Amino acid sequence: MLRIEVPGRQPFEFKHLVCDFNGTLACDGSLLPGLADRIRRLSASMEIHIITADTFGRTAQEVGDLPVTLTILAPENQDQGKHDYIQQLGAGACVCLGNGRNDKLMLEHAALGICIIDSEGTCKDTLLSGDVICRTPTDALDLLVQPKRLMATLRN
Repeated sequence: MLRIEVPGRQPFEFKHLVCDFNGTLACDGSLLPGLADRIRRLSASMEIHIITADTFGRTAQEVGDLPVTLTILAPENQDQGKHDYIQQLGAGACVCLGNGRNDKLMLEHAALGICIIDSEGTCKDTLLSGDVICRTPTDALDLLVQPKRLMATLRN
């Protein structure tokens, strides 16, 4: 578990990091540089889940050597599928990363939703559902690796 204390709030106790893949951790289906090391580091303190539509059909290949649970969604009702997934894990113990329309409910209902704005863009409605907005997934994961950054952003 990753415990992060933020002044003026209840402490976060994250058991799960749940990430979209394309547009969030990947561009054009390829995992972005530098993320594998961060994922490995974070896996020492929480379970890492990648839940994706697998637009490019390469997610399993891209994350095959990482300590993650991979879930590929059916084409229909992906937003509800992602929401249901974190509910089964316990949304109050999840930090979620996403950028697309199908990530909106997941970010909205997680203990902490982080919206990523990177080269594949971000859905406007999803942007407004996140608690924190980051320019890149590297910045987002570094909020968890270096929790004082998250404290500075969310404290009262």
